Amino acid sequence: MRIDLPEPEAFRRMMAEMTKQEITAEITGIALDSREIHNGDLFVALSGEKVDGHNYINQAKENGAAAALVSSRRMDVKLPQIEVEDPEIFIGKVAAKWRTNFSIPVLGITGSNGKTTTKDLLIHIFSASHTVHGTRGNYNTHLGLPLTLLELTSHHTFSILEMGANRAGDIEYLSNLSLPRYGLITNIARAHLESFGSIENISRTKGELFTSLPEDGIAFVNMDDKYVHNLDTMAEKVTYGFNPDCDFAADLHQNDDGLLTIIINGEEIELNSYDETYAKNSLAAAAVSVTLGVSWESFQESILTFQSTKGRCEVKTFDGITVIDDSYNANLASAIAAVDLLFSLPVKGRRVIVFGDMLELGDISSSDHEEFGRKCAGMECDLLLCYGKESKIAADAAMGKIDARSYSEKKELSSVLNAFLKQGDAVLFKGSRGMALDTIITEVFEE
Repeated sequence: MRIDLPEPEAFRRMMAEMTKQEITAEITGIALDSREIHNGDLFVALSGEKVDGHNYINQAKENGAAAALVSSRRMDVKLPQIEVEDPEIFIGKVAAKWRTNFSIPVLGITGSNGKTTTKDLLIHIFSASHTVHGTRGNYNTHLGLPLTLLELTSHHTFSILEMGANRAGDIEYLSNLSLPRYGLITNIARAHLESFGSIENISRTKGELFTSLPEDGIAFVNMDDKYVHNLDTMAEKVTYGFNPDCDFAADLHQNDDGLLTIIINGEEIELNSYDETYAKNSLAAAAVSVTLGVSWESFQESILTFQSTKGRCEVKTFDGITVIDDSYNANLASAIAAVDLLFSLPVKGRRVIVFGDMLELGDISSSDHEEFGRKCAGMECDLLLCYGKESKIAADAAMGKIDARSYSEKKELSSVLNAFLKQGDAVLFKGSRGMALDTIITEVFEE
């Protein structure tokens, strides 16, 4: 992870004030990985369980680093070093102090599924009327969000921040850094159970966003999620959902081509999408946008010009074959939703699923992979190709009911897929990011 600093001199002065150390180096960026260093970067030497960034200070220097933020100086490296007790904690403190320089409103977004798409959609919508600051890529963690905050400038008029959580307390920490006035929790599902232990712990952690909001803030509440709508907050609540009792009440319609229209408070919004998950994200975005002053007309225009993020329910066509690339991440809820999307498409040929392991599920990994296999069998997909140790459980659960196969090598799977597909077919790619199923898409369709 790295960023360019928008105001290097102001950052240098703040660092000098906070560290009580003279900083003469001209720092123009920040990097957490020595391999990503640009000329003029401050290298933050993080100490992890497996890797100690202090061992790479020399590499950072060779790559052009102007200085290093360290917990102990390396005298054998001729590079300016700023010594603090813990570089990771300190860079968070720097980001928090930087945030207080700006009075702009912040919208925090978290959730088990859909938070990135909703964040990207809202950035797109508000960019028509604001200079928007927002989370880029996966800069949503306890490491990435501080860097995101350090990109704030006085030119920004609104900030939209995605907040990811891998452990208890993460959302509280990120909220304390970013000071959100508005909060949106898309949903709460069984994701990252390996570190959380239970969905109740996930709910408590995600709920830290709502409890962090001020009394004059707004919590956007998904009334269709039983965990979200029970969360406490001092802020005003604006509710949304597919029932008439919400502030933003929605209904969903599908035309003869399978494309969806969502009706919200009587306003018909064409989505130009087959994906019901995207419809839910759009409803959340509507609740935020219209509440904060966006007109329905402008909202519709933004929806129709929005381009989804790579690897998140991207629907493409290659030589008459429809490809759904949903390979960016996976848990059971999002995987089942992706299968529903595959079967909602008006496909003339066969439906194929390429499935990779859903990671970080802990003790429920076997049962969730088995349930996914049963889902594929119940939908009677024409071919299920599984890649990875855990996904083999899905193949075993579906075997005998549908054509389900498991592979430990991508090349073998790609070869089978390539030989099987023909014009008119549709294929879904779904798995956790660590399985890199997008490489199969590249090999089969793009090379």
